[in-house]
Amino acid sequence: MHTPPSPPGPERTDGSSVQIGALVPLTRPGWVEAGQHLLAGLELAVREVNDAGGVVGRPLELVVRDTAADAQKATAAVDELACLGVAALAGEYHSVVARAAAGRADALGLPFLCSSAVLDALTEQPTEWVARLSPPQSHGWQIYADFLLSAGHSRIAVAAQPSVYWASGTRILRDYLAPRGGTVVELDMSALTPAAVCDELVDNRATALLLLVGHPEPAVPIVKSVRSDRRLAEILIGAPAGQPEFAEWATLLGDDSAGVPFLRYLPERLSPLGARVEKVLREQLSEAPSFVAFEGYDTVAVLADVLRSHGADRARTAESWPRVAVEGTRGQIQFSRTPGISVWQWASTPVQVVDRDPAEPGRFRILHAS
Repeated sequence: MHTPPSPPGPERTDGSSVQIGALVPLTRPGWVEAGQHLLAGLELAVREVNDAGGVVGRPLELVVRDTAADAQKATAAVDELACLGVAALAGEYHSVVARAAAGRADALGLPFLCSSAVLDALTEQPTEWVARLSPPQSHGWQIYADFLLSAGHSRIAVAAQPSVYWASGTRILRDYLAPRGGTVVELDMSALTPAAVCDELVDNRATALLLLVGHPEPAVPIVKSVRSDRRLAEILIGAPAGQPEFAEWATLLGDDSAGVPFLRYLPERLSPLGARVEKVLREQLSEAPSFVAFEGYDTVAVLADVLRSHGADRARTAESWPRVAVEGTRGQIQFSRTPGISVWQWASTPVQVVDRDPAEPGRFRILHAS
């Protein structure tokens, strides 16, 4: 009678790899291009960690699971990865999906460093198990609201689809703009066609339209419709969630892709580390890396540092969030407790409002920075 193999736990001593579970949207309806950039950053950092000797003499290994922007799929992936014995979880781009993953990771006692999701309430209750690199939505979207006001826009329309994320964004904008003389009109995209949106904008005398909708549908048809309506020649189209960041936006919209301000989480000038990583990622992706690729790289840089210090013990990883001090591609990364935020938060993430330059849509212009 042979002894059954022991299940893989978080503390292996057989010289095998230290595994990190990576949650990434790689198929529709997930934002595939964002997922590819996130994964490119994660993979580059893992290669560099391993080239430098790994973690406590063991190679780092990514175990990738596609979430496809599906919360149930992500929750099942967290369960599976926990059983496989991963030391920690990394990644995810979509806020609603990250929230499901974070809640499950918290319940299982599995450290999760969220790369790119911004929803303020990433977990229902405060947790020690989850930390986040991207800024909370309330912080970034208030900076975006400041930009709108400084550009002379106080009558704002939002074309919104039903979702916790879009509803949260609308509430942040309304709460911030109302005391400053701004109004927010909500256009329900489950009931309106792109042509009907144009009529609503005219009726409401809006000077700016914000796209709180999925990409490419219905974002692209809305932009085409508004841009071709002569009554709306002066209106600003904005996309705080970052749809214009990716090449697909420019490919689908051509000249109409330019002049649509969005949020991105990059400093005005990259550090030497950031510049080196940018160069490698550009070759790897055959295009300019988005901020999401840098978020992926920084996620692994932080986890590798923690794992070097504490080994692959899950509880010790979670305990170490407040002691992290890692040089990332976009600045020094440290986590703190931010009022109203339930997870450990990098509080000094750089935030910019940028757009594609109408004179050269392949180039980005910084319009506003914090």
